[in-house]
Amino acid sequence: MTVTEHRKDTPETNRQSAAISVKNVLFATDFSATSESALPYATAICRRFGGTLHVAHVLSDASLLLMTGGVDYVSVGTLYEDAHAAAQEKIQQITARAGGIPNRSYVRHGQVWTNLSSIVRENGIDLIVVGTHGRTGLGRLLLGSVAEDILRHAPCPVLTVGPRVRGRAKLPEFHGEGRELAPAELELRRIVYATNFTSSSLTVAPVAIGLAGQFEARLTLMHVIEEYANLEARLGLIESGIRQLQALVPKDAALAYVPEAVIEFGAAWQCILNTAADRDADLIVLGARPADSATHLPWTTVHRVVAQAICPVLTVRA
Repeated sequence: MTVTEHRKDTPETNRQSAAISVKNVLFATDFSATSESALPYATAICRRFGGTLHVAHVLSDASLLLMTGGVDYVSVGTLYEDAHAAAQEKIQQITARAGGIPNRSYVRHGQVWTNLSSIVRENGIDLIVVGTHGRTGLGRLLLGSVAEDILRHAPCPVLTVGPRVRGRAKLPEFHGEGRELAPAELELRRIVYATNFTSSSLTVAPVAIGLAGQFEARLTLMHVIEEYANLEARLGLIESGIRQLQALVPKDAALAYVPEAVIEFGAAWQCILNTAADRDADLIVLGARPADSATHLPWTTVHRVVAQAICPVLTVRA
């Protein structure tokens, strides 16, 4: 996903518009119901931006063992061939429901992220779309090891779709009795962008602002103050925070609505979730890096937001 800035001339003024470009979308699937729920978003994005859909499934050694069902196979080679054929058939069923969107498919064997990373690199992937569960706990127990690896290592933005997505933000999965994908259109009416005011916010904010401009959506810019003891003596933090949020938006940005700047108090993940729910958000935009970096929101915050959000979450790396 790239952001290109250009001038947009109007009779009143010359405004700067940030155009979002998405040409190659990777949909990573393990064929579960969780993965299936994310597919309509991948196809809708491709339809909106005229992109190519890349569908990938990786056969891990663990999944191959689970697929045996207690049957004695003559050799590991036979097991792999059967699993590969079954996976290829399932992927063909997925691409057949893509509604004429240009697509490519991949069935690989081995470590999941190792294989996905090569697909990303070789095909210039702009965005990865993945479904994730919302179990309780932290770390890998919260998202699952595959989603964890993708979020930590992907060089491009990642769109995660959790089990609590609802309302307008939830795209229909199938249409009619033929199990064809409904021709869902990607609509973003409200976007929530959360930042902790690090320098890397400057690289993430343009994505949220660009999407708001392109979709003529309402944009909420928010910052959470988690340490707020003696707040009466620190009122300057609120005023300063509002000014910093407002400064993220170029004065000549081509936005249909004046962005909302919000300062919240409490646990960051809870405040982000509540703000998105209160505004019936269609998308949450976060910046994140590996756990050893302090330049973005902590991973525990990202994990909880991704798993429990009522809308898809776009995680962008600097």
